[in-house]
Amino acid sequence: MAIISDLATQIFIPVCAVIGIVFSLVQWFVVSKVKLSPERQNSSNNSKNGYTEYLIEEEEGLNDHNVVIKCAEIQTAISEGATSFLFTEYQYVGVFMVAFAILIFLFLGSVEGFSTKSQPCTYSVEKLCKPALATAIFSTISFILGAVTSVVSGFLGMKIATYANARTTLEARKGVGKAFITAFRSGAVMGFLLAASGLLVLYITINLFKLYYGDDWEGLCEAITGYGLGGSSMALFGRVGGGIYTKAADVGADLVGKVERNIPEDDPRNPAVIADNVGDNVGDIAGMGSDLFGSYAESSCAALVVASISSFGINHDFTAMLYPLLISSIGILMCLITTLFATDFFEIKAVKEIEPALKKQLIISTVLMTLGVALITWLALPSSFTIFNFGSQKVVKNWHLFLCVGSGLWAGLAIGFVTEYYTSNAYSPVQDVADACRTGAATNVIFGLALGYKSVIIPIFAIAVCIFIGFSFAAMYGIAVAALGMLSTIATGLAIDAYGPISDNAGGIAEMAGMSHRIRERTDALDAAGNTTAAIGKGFAIGSAALVSLALFGAFVSRAAILTVDVLSPKVFIGLIVGAMLPYWFSAMTMKSVGKAALKMVEEVRRQFNTIPGLMEGTTKPDYATCVKISTDASIKEMIPPGALVMLTPLIVGIIFGVETLAGVLAGSLVSGVQVAISASNTGGAWDNAKKYIEAGVSDHAKSLGPKGSDPHKAAVIGDTIGDPLKDTSGPSLNILIKLMAVESLVFAPFFATHGGLIFKLF
Repeated sequence: MAIISDLATQIFIPVCAVIGIVFSLVQWFVVSKVKLSPERQNSSNNSKNGYTEYLIEEEEGLNDHNVVIKCAEIQTAISEGATSFLFTEYQYVGVFMVAFAILIFLFLGSVEGFSTKSQPCTYSVEKLCKPALATAIFSTISFILGAVTSVVSGFLGMKIATYANARTTLEARKGVGKAFITAFRSGAVMGFLLAASGLLVLYITINLFKLYYGDDWEGLCEAITGYGLGGSSMALFGRVGGGIYTKAADVGADLVGKVERNIPEDDPRNPAVIADNVGDNVGDIAGMGSDLFGSYAESSCAALVVASISSFGINHDFTAMLYPLLISSIGILMCLITTLFATDFFEIKAVKEIEPALKKQLIISTVLMTLGVALITWLALPSSFTIFNFGSQKVVKNWHLFLCVGSGLWAGLAIGFVTEYYTSNAYSPVQDVADACRTGAATNVIFGLALGYKSVIIPIFAIAVCIFIGFSFAAMYGIAVAALGMLSTIATGLAIDAYGPISDNAGGIAEMAGMSHRIRERTDALDAAGNTTAAIGKGFAIGSAALVSLALFGAFVSRAAILTVDVLSPKVFIGLIVGAMLPYWFSAMTMKSVGKAALKMVEEVRRQFNTIPGLMEGTTKPDYATCVKISTDASIKEMIPPGALVMLTPLIVGIIFGVETLAGVLAGSLVSGVQVAISASNTGGAWDNAKKYIEAGVSDHAKSLGPKGSDPHKAAVIGDTIGDPLKDTSGPSLNILIKLMAVESLVFAPFFATHGGLIFKLF
């Protein structure tokens, strides 16, 4: 038996979630102390951290109230643009959500002809379980809950980011340390709010469903998988739509502004500059928030499904059943302590300390979490138990599960550091890419592609080791909890990830508000570190997606009663090869969408520069609204075909070809998608930081390639422009593709197993 009681578990999980929400609100309150108004503060109110100091007086002697007013105006424009886009996107997504919820109910309800009679359990036929109609109803409810939580997570993240960007700019006037803390605290608001709310909603849903299902853990967990499906389906549209929006604006702004007109990146004369800054928030913040929430929801659901048909579910062991939620709960506490190291225990005083401080966050959270997992495993699990393993029960010790979770946790850290090595301009890979710009854009592109392909090697080995340890010790449950291990530090991971776009926007606002070059250098330093941390965040998301997808795949195979997936079987192999093709098809669609939207943006920016008198001289304001509209319209229209490809593939394959072919499709898309996603994200990140390396001109080597406007710099901008849709649209969206198809297949598994494979039934 577990050491901690069921009552203690019932208290511990919601308390941890509430602590996470309260901590995020405290961080938000501290950030809100930075005033976006030019009024002089009373000197008696000066605080130790300088949050209420008079913001106008900075070391360069600049004392212009208009600067603060401009910052506030720009922030308002960015916030309104982002809110407007998300509301438009959510209207379309809302229609899909209702339609798909109806589909779930009809498909799952029809498995037993909408019967209200109890049915023999899938894994214990001598027992009676709740009717298929109940699964249909509760799966639909959990799908809607997951979708709404995902949408709210993304929206709140965007609101927090747009609230913090100008405040980060103003704090940069006092020093790089103040700006760093403001940006990081704002990221922490999003990280903790998302991790805690995702946990709390899942915990409440399980307890409410339990009122009906009682001790029928199998039926309850089958119904709860809809939660993961809802989270990921919203994330797909958020990631693809936001990614197309941000990159259309970014590419348009760069190609015309920087390459053709030779003006700075965020120059207020550039008509696409507001759309570009809006895009950072709707793509990198709202999209990433929904994405990682989806990963968390799915890994929890996969672990619960496997546990429900093991000794935990059979013996009605409540604490052991909720082991996945306990891992996430202790994760919130460990991440809270970790965050204090960045915001309160140590102070950043120089630019060179930014990246090491963010890396320390990853290391500290991983070390603390290892101790937390050891404690919770010892307290929550019996010393020996059985785990369902494809038709048999495998005996597992509690320390085996500690090793499974630990392997995922440390594999995540390894992926993070490898990603940092390949995307940070502090190391030779990116510096080599920058050096290749000497001979033009072509060699820059060649070096960047090679770097991306090479960066796949170690993360794949890390994932492979993790899979081997997880499966050897605890079958598919081991892989599911390994995925949870990788995501257990999600609050810290999201804080680091959200820090990047906030810093990027802060730099843009500094440029547009006409702040001094020195301030821009500070925000650029924050942004360069943010680019690397964003790549690390994507690495975590892709690595966890691989493990989540495999765990869901195992649950699907079990649920669909497939004894073995034989790759030599024609049914499976055709699925395998088609599945491996899907990431390429999906990437082609998203890349072309960015290209089409960027084409319209380039034409509009050129038109404004050519036809608006006084625009280049800075005497006339550009028409920002038209560029925002172009990005919004293009992204809404273009996100539908890639989304339809992902959502319809499992349904079409399952119905027409059956569960075995679908198993092949899932395996093929997983193996191929992980490779393409990692290489795309890292190639784009490397090109971006190679450009920033030349622009910063810190080392003698960088100075020899610059300054801005030089031929090597123009070649670097072209590389960065090619990499933008790779790292911010196609790459990050692929991890949603592989896990969304897997969780959708799991939800519809009973229907496919009963009514699927029409073509093989006909012949």
